[in-house]
Amino acid sequence: MKNIVFSLVIPGVGAVLLPWWLLSHDWRLPSPSVWPALAVVLVGLSLYVWCVRAFAVRGRGTPGPWDPPRQLVVSGPYRWVRNPIYLAAITVVLGEAWIFESVSLLEYAAEMAVVVHVFVIGYEEPVLRRSFGDGYLEYKRRVSRWLPRRPSAP
Repeated sequence: MKNIVFSLVIPGVGAVLLPWWLLSHDWRLPSPSVWPALAVVLVGLSLYVWCVRAFAVRGRGTPGPWDPPRQLVVSGPYRWVRNPIYLAAITVVLGEAWIFESVSLLEYAAEMAVVVHVFVIGYEEPVLRRSFGDGYLEYKRRVSRWLPRRPSAP
């Protein structure tokens, strides 16, 4: 239930409400012009669901800092890249930018990427280092922050 609430509040606002507002200040949905781009949104959404499930099952927590995982999550999409949930959110917004051919959503995705990067470096990584110690440092050594790559042996 906590992961559902998190998903409605954080990604719901960042990947649905804010893009909708950027596209139309009167809250009417613009007409999509590039439906094949929906596949990009669905890839991002699928990755997001996979990440949240990993946090709930493996980490016994949520992506939110108010109820973080109790165990370091290094399985599933986290074997390939350290921050797949942020990549999922940005992928959704990029798909929306393509669907609606929106420069403002493309700019918003770029701004999201910068804000997320600063948050990860300034807050999240130090907290993970304090919370999970050497286990996190080893994970950090093996898995890239942003560019997915084939998992290496532990």
